[in-house]
Amino acid sequence: MTWTWATRLWGPPASGLTRARIRAAYAVAAATDILQFLLGPLGWVFADEILDVATMIVVSVLIGFHPLLLPTFVIEFVPVADLLPTWTGCVALLIAVRRRQVPPAEDDRSVPIDVKPTKVE
Repeated sequence: MTWTWATRLWGPPASGLTRARIRAAYAVAAATDILQFLLGPLGWVFADEILDVATMIVVSVLIGFHPLLLPTFVIEFVPVADLLPTWTGCVALLIAVRRRQVPPAEDDRSVPIDVKPTKVE
């Protein structure tokens, strides 16, 4: 698999997701949600924020960065919203999106054909 700037930025395609990566992403997301729930709505000073930053980085490394991670990251800064399992939900949604992406075939070198309408008599 060749890595381009796009695959480095947006993460691995659906074929790059392994069961181990998916399980690890779910484990990290669930652990973060549980810790944030145990810390309570106000949490400790910057503990929730540190957990959110670390979770976003780890999930991005495991299953690739996607813009869906950004709203989850921002929502976690709202005091009561961090009690919801937002990271676990985001990972589930992101994995579903990644699985729907079909990687292009490596030998597909098709060229688009431009067709101009002609009048047939």
